[in-house]
Order: sequence, then structure tokens, then C-alpha cells
Amino acid sequence: MRNLAEMSSAAATAALSRDSVIVLPTGAIEHHGPHLPLATDHLVAEAVAIAAVDEAAAAGVDVWRLPGLAYTKSDEHHWASGTVWLRWETMMATLVDIGRSVATTPARRLAFLNGHGGMSALLQVASREIRRQFGLQTFVLHAAVPPDQGGPSATGELGLGVHGGLAETSLILHLRPELVDMSTAVRSVPEHLTRYQHVGFGKSVSFGWLSDDFGPSGVIGDPTGATAELGADLFGSAVSHCSAALAEIAVFDPAGP
Repeated sequence: MRNLAEMSSAAATAALSRDSVIVLPTGAIEHHGPHLPLATDHLVAEAVAIAAVDEAAAAGVDVWRLPGLAYTKSDEHHWASGTVWLRWETMMATLVDIGRSVATTPARRLAFLNGHGGMSALLQVASREIRRQFGLQTFVLHAAVPPDQGGPSATGELGLGVHGGLAETSLILHLRPELVDMSTAVRSVPEHLTRYQHVGFGKSVSFGWLSDDFGPSGVIGDPTGATAELGADLFGSAVSHCSAALAEIAVFDPAGP
């Protein structure tokens, strides 16, 4: 059992040491187009965290997880009914408070396993704040690095599949197929962005955006070719990557040997 929330306070304290890694998944409850559930990012982050922690623990890594954060900073989808989002200052305070709480345990390493691209920048800032205030070693890893942050995107998405596209749809078809309505899945790739050399997703100049800037569906990508088989491959790769990353996190020392 690697879920600290299912243990008593005394048992959790006894199980943890300075070498323990505590993993906190971060997802979102937000609009993902007409074909995917609001909980897409939360489902992916939780599932990858559970599997990656179990895999790393089986390999001897001293790693534990906390229940994931479902409600996060999702204001790029504020326009869509059903999106539940926290203001950046509320989210920052929440992350720092969690860091303060983790610092009361013997563990000295806290890793955020992120499933929502809109949280990446905030997690980086919070990680440094927690490091400064409480002395924890802090880390941010992704279930999958979003294309707008330099991660891969399917060829047909032209590097622009950042939300509700092929990868996310395939993952949910693998994890929770009963929640996907492929009859409403439509391609929505902002191909005009390829005209720009410097400004764009994954390029040297980023830009602030809302998900309805590119069209009314809120989808930025092409979910039409999604399959559960592709989702299984993507999930397996995510788990293997995160498990290997957790093994490094457990021994990482910025000061060197």
C-alpha cells in the first residue's frame, strides 16, 4: 500500500524517512471539448501516479503518494460551463500549504506529478517557494509533457495538439472508455499558427491564450483518430517514464556526491 492517506498518522510517520519521496498528482476539472469528460486531466494524473509509484516501489524506491488535486488553475477554460478553477493566488497558497504539511513528516522530497498543462508554470514557482520556506527538495514531472511546452504531438496535429486531441482522447479511451463520445469528436487544429517562426506552441516565444481563442469547441488538436490501443501505449510509456524519473528523484543531489 503506497497511499499515505489510507494509513494512520503514526503508521505514515513510521514508514517515512528523509529518503522518502512523496508524490502529489495534479489534474483539473475543465472543459475538454464535447467528447471528453471534465475530469480528463485528473483521471490521467491519478492513474499514472498510482501505476508509477507502484512500479517504482516494486523496484525498491522509497516512494509514496497522496490523493491528487482535482481542482486547480484552469482559467484558460473559464468560459466553458463545468470548468471548476481556482485563482492563481488560491492555488499557490494551497500548494505552499501542502508543502508546509509535508515538511512536518520525516520525508524531505516532494514531487508534483502533473497532468494539466495550465499548472506547469505555477508548479515551478510553488516548488521554489516550498524549497525556500521549508527546505524540501521539490520536483515537477509530467504524465506527458504538453506540446506547447516542447512535448511531442501527433504528425497530423502539426505540433499543435495541446488540448482534447489525439493523445488525451486515446488515454481516456484506454482508462475510462465509457466516458468518451467519439461521435462528437472533431478536428480543431489552428494550422495558421505554423506560419510563425518564433511565436507559438513549443517555440522560443510563448503567448498567453484561452482555449476558445482557436474556435468554439475548446479543442486544440485532432481527436478523430484516437484509439484505446494508442492510449494503452501512451499510458505504458508515461508510467515507465515517471517510474524511472522517481528513481532519480529519490537520489538526486544538486550539490553533487
